[in-house]
Amino acid sequence: MSVKAFELVPAIERDKFMQKIQIECIESSGKNLYVGTDSCFVVHFMIEEKVVPPGRTQYRAQKQGHKYLALRKPIVQLKAASALTRIMVLCDNTLTLLNMFDLEPIVGGAKIKGVNTFCLNENPTRSSPFSVEICVALKKKVIQIYTVTEDKMIHVKDVATPEQAVNLSLDGPFICVALAADYRIINFETGEFVELFPYESEFTPPLIKRISKEEFLLSGPSALGMFVTSAGISQRPPVQWSDQLVAITYSHPYVLALSEEFITVHSMFDQQQKQTIPFQGGRCLGEFDGRLFVASGREIYALVPVHWEKQVQGLLGDKKVLEALELARNAKKTGLTKEKFQKTFNRIQQQAGFIEFSEGNFESASDLFKEGQLDVRELISIYPLLMPATSSFTRSSSLHDIADINQLAKHSTENVKKYKDFLVLYLEGIRGTRNGLGFKVDVDTALLKLYAENNSSELTTLIVSESGCDLTDCVTWLQKYNRHHALGLLYRYHGDHEKALQVWTKIAGGELTDESFPGLEFIIEVLANLSDHELVWKYVDWVLERDQEDGVKIFTERPSTEPQTERMRPDTIIDYLHRFPKAVIAYLEYLIFQRKLEKEKYHTHLAVLYLDAVLQLVKSDNPVKQELDQSRSKLRHMLQTSSLYRVQLILGKVKETDMYAECAILYGKLEEHEKAVRLLVHKLKDYGAAENYCLVNSQGKEPGYRKRLFQILLGVYLDPNYEKSDSLVVPAVSLLNSNESDFDVIKVLRLIPDNWSVGLLSQFLKRTVRLSVNRSRTTHVERMLSRGENLQLKASTIDIQKQPVVMNEERLCAVCNRAFSESTFVRYPNGVITHVHCAKNKNICPVTGKLFNTKK
Repeated sequence: MSVKAFELVPAIERDKFMQKIQIECIESSGKNLYVGTDSCFVVHFMIEEKVVPPGRTQYRAQKQGHKYLALRKPIVQLKAASALTRIMVLCDNTLTLLNMFDLEPIVGGAKIKGVNTFCLNENPTRSSPFSVEICVALKKKVIQIYTVTEDKMIHVKDVATPEQAVNLSLDGPFICVALAADYRIINFETGEFVELFPYESEFTPPLIKRISKEEFLLSGPSALGMFVTSAGISQRPPVQWSDQLVAITYSHPYVLALSEEFITVHSMFDQQQKQTIPFQGGRCLGEFDGRLFVASGREIYALVPVHWEKQVQGLLGDKKVLEALELARNAKKTGLTKEKFQKTFNRIQQQAGFIEFSEGNFESASDLFKEGQLDVRELISIYPLLMPATSSFTRSSSLHDIADINQLAKHSTENVKKYKDFLVLYLEGIRGTRNGLGFKVDVDTALLKLYAENNSSELTTLIVSESGCDLTDCVTWLQKYNRHHALGLLYRYHGDHEKALQVWTKIAGGELTDESFPGLEFIIEVLANLSDHELVWKYVDWVLERDQEDGVKIFTERPSTEPQTERMRPDTIIDYLHRFPKAVIAYLEYLIFQRKLEKEKYHTHLAVLYLDAVLQLVKSDNPVKQELDQSRSKLRHMLQTSSLYRVQLILGKVKETDMYAECAILYGKLEEHEKAVRLLVHKLKDYGAAENYCLVNSQGKEPGYRKRLFQILLGVYLDPNYEKSDSLVVPAVSLLNSNESDFDVIKVLRLIPDNWSVGLLSQFLKRTVRLSVNRSRTTHVERMLSRGENLQLKASTIDIQKQPVVMNEERLCAVCNRAFSESTFVRYPNGVITHVHCAKNKNICPVTGKLFNTKK
């Protein structure tokens, strides 16, 4: 369908004219309208425009006068130069100047003869307010450039043409000229020209209209309107006109063409015809300072533009979205501030968005909604039940006529899903942006409902990310779709932790089902981070009965910044956990190994629990070796690394068993190393463990302590009172030859049995001699180095003492400038002398800051 872009309104009716005259041309300047007739009259009217209800435009014309030029030829062209108060009139091939108001010829008789046609330069090369530039086509195959003043036409330049020019238009230095058979662009400053295209004058009238800077519209062959730039190229598609054109003009964003029966209106955006206005006997058509007039032989009409908003609404009504938006962007916004226009344009974008939305063009709809800053509630309200139950929003009736998406989807489940998928993407895109600002509750509530319905993995993310979901409304929705875990998260987000835990415990207990629920560990994590300690204790039993080892994390993984309360004191927790052995062990491990608490009762308690666990496994019928080894390893580690438990208590329990390794550790804690080593050697026969015992128990002690432990071990190996002493010869020799061991050689030689051969001890003796020689040489080197350093120090002292230091009453401290009252003073190598108390650093001069020695 076409768009009503202009209305035809009478401007000057036939009764305003003299009888038996025909209108040949018209010109308008301000409120002045001039008519040229076939009988050589120029008629002057004053025309006034007013708007009457309901928004219609009316014209009232009053004749001001007329002038007969006495040439008995039709007036061919009229052009007004308002700055000069002159009218240029072409009649009988003569161009003359008349006064705009009294139509009298200018004194001096300024005129040009032999003129075929002329035009004004709408983009003059010379910017003078007291002259205009015109281009004149003569019969002599010459185009001339003139500067016109109030009383003169000053010839500027000639441009030769191969044929007479029948029509022309001027923009800056560029003349677009129609010759007898073709069009050309001529630069009158350089003389360069560009041939455009031919035309047949029998079928195509040579019409030219300047439409913008250095761009012209020409009537071409096959009733085409061709857009041509000054460079001779076309940057727009052509316009398809009707035949028998009389005149063309341009009023942004439309091109208008006058034929014998119609006025047609084409858009510059897509070059398509938008409107056809019947008009019989059209003679001339023009745009004059923003106003359009068209004339028949006896009447003049105004083409009044329909307000651009009405045109846009008409295009939107025809669902021509792109065309409507383009028109709105480029329309004349007379009387509108930038802010008001933007508000109006946003409204148009929103309407266009709903049209695209209804057509299923979701990407375009989304862009238009965002650019138009749509109140997102307008979109959400189309979807049944997605608005918050507490919302009082009322949708706008002027944006669209959509009842709901069921109407658009025609109750098709597949189509409804497409519309809901679009809403999800759109809401996700605007969430947290300016388009969603102020509508957090509406956006998040709608998203939650859509996620719940689709069982989306984004549901939990939405709830925990500072959502604005309406609690009451969303609870019902989540229960409806069995999204119980999300319901718990929603309760927690709104601070109702008890209801949240009730839901989660029901899921974990099997009363409710929800595949998205992470499991018991999630409840444990929630309780571990819950500041309501009363509520925590309410669920501790429930958790520990299901998993002691993980359940104790409620206490071990609490926030480090949490303030200490009586209910969360370690003693309180330990007392409570007695019914749960694994949990109490895990909690004590946490206190000792992670929090590093150094309390005897915690260490003793954990050691006793470790021991009880080992003894329980030992007494069982079929203990699992791996489990027993692991338990004993934990016990040994505890006994070895801790020094805070009650050793005698543990030892009393261990001595009654065959746990010799543990017993050895305990003897070590009591400094009864010989007992410990005898257990390892005689009971366990674990010689490596015995050596390791010496290394471990000597760590951090002075070197002699290590020698003493190895000496004890060697003594156990070589004890002649042990009935199986022969079996310990090999480990004894191995110990002597070990690189880790350390001995007092004299004591070792006294212990070694007389019957041992030198060969048996050769490796030990060689290593001992090498170490002794090495120590001797190292000591000698150190002594020599010390001697050399001593000599250097003496030499420097002598060098310093060579220079005398004279101290008298006139000598002052270099730092405080006071006299010396005591016999002691400080002299720096650079000669600076100070009081002892003024010398803060003996290596740095207090005056110059020079560093004398880096050693402290």
